[in-house]
Amino acid sequence: MTPAPPVVRAPDVFDRWGEALADKVNPIIVKEVRQGLRTRVFWVFFSLMLVACLFISLGFFGTAEVGTTSGEAAFISFFVCLGGVQFFVIPYSAYRSMARETEEETWVLLTLTGLGPRRILSGKLGSSVLQGSLYASAAAPFLLFSYYLNGIDLPTIVVGVVAAVAYQVFLVSVSISVATLAESRIVRAMLHFVVLGLLLFGVSTGIGLSSGLAEMARRMLASGTFWLVTSAVVLGLVSTAVLLFETAAARLSLATEEYARGPRLAFVTQVTGLFGYFLWGWTMGTDADVLVVGAVVCAAYLLFAGVMLMTDRDGMSRSHWVDGARWSLLKPGALRGYTCVVLAVVVVGGLFIGLAERTSLGVQERLVVLASPAFVLLYLGASNVIARWVPRLANQTPAVVRLTFLALVVVGCGLPPLAGQIISEPDDLVLNALNPLMGLVNIGKNGLEGTPFVAFVWAAARVATTWAFVSLRRLDVEPRA
Repeated sequence: MTPAPPVVRAPDVFDRWGEALADKVNPIIVKEVRQGLRTRVFWVFFSLMLVACLFISLGFFGTAEVGTTSGEAAFISFFVCLGGVQFFVIPYSAYRSMARETEEETWVLLTLTGLGPRRILSGKLGSSVLQGSLYASAAAPFLLFSYYLNGIDLPTIVVGVVAAVAYQVFLVSVSISVATLAESRIVRAMLHFVVLGLLLFGVSTGIGLSSGLAEMARRMLASGTFWLVTSAVVLGLVSTAVLLFETAAARLSLATEEYARGPRLAFVTQVTGLFGYFLWGWTMGTDADVLVVGAVVCAAYLLFAGVMLMTDRDGMSRSHWVDGARWSLLKPGALRGYTCVVLAVVVVGGLFIGLAERTSLGVQERLVVLASPAFVLLYLGASNVIARWVPRLANQTPAVVRLTFLALVVVGCGLPPLAGQIISEPDDLVLNALNPLMGLVNIGKNGLEGTPFVAFVWAAARVATTWAFVSLRRLDVEPRA
């Protein structure tokens, strides 16, 4: 009697679906999620958040009475528990995961897999977002419970959760981007404290804004301005996270790769969207002072986003010197990155100046709109010029340019008021002529008396920009390996 053949069961549908999904999904996401869910940190904070939310819900349920409205306080309490994890624990874990690749020298092994810096970083970012989604899904029933305590609406809860997810993505991108800046052990130690400070500030800011949202959103839900501002903030956080992610991936790419295309396309798209949202809000309101606020905010953003974009490697790999592509703004090189930033500042600043000429703004407000792009060009150009004074060409790295920019902004904002405190007064008009903060305030206060100072700032900006172009052009003519 022959034995019966073994029964071969067809694989389960969910097993096949899981295997197919694992093959298509970024393997770094699978690795990081599996590793993160097995750590003690995840389960400790997950349990603490659930226990804290449970006790808070029991406390509000026990003290609730008919006719009372305690939903707003309950929502803020639950959000504090969720925000502490989403805005600090997860971004800090993402920073440590990225920094550990450099400390343990495992980054080279990851790049040998052929995934590339962009896929590796997207895996770390995606795993952090998934872990944050697990925390948010666990806290969602408690946040919904606050609705039944009265005092808060469902749209407010939904907006708060969506904004929290966008803010978490932004903080995770900041942490990963900062981790890629570490070039030595000393720099890594310094950046560790920088990240801790940024995340502590991020936690306090996120919880404070959520408290303000819970208090004011109920009265403003019917306002189109509320939805405009909220959507602009959410998209601004996400787009800035994309820009930080692209610059971090470009920083880790090889010189022979097309690493500059992603950051510059993200920058141009974000600047276009930022100005488009302003025009949308401009058509909804009639207050001309909004134009001044928009011009200053856009100038401040272009100043700090431009630093990330223009601090590129000098020169270009020979592999990019084909068919005139060397002059494309999407090609690598510090010269092309700086050119892209200058064009964005000139175009956006010119549009704001054109709008100011067609409105009923006063002389002070028009001068502030006119001076805002000049300060951006001045500090971006001056940081490039001063960084090129380093004696050796090998020491003129993007990190030196970033440190020079930071030092220049600190000196430009802090030294003139200090000197004015000793000589005359802190807001002295002459001493603060090149101060990006006090200078704009003085121009707005003094009216026609500030016209010569606006002309002086534009003259200094023109000199700094021209000098920066000359320095970068000289360094760019020598192709790299």
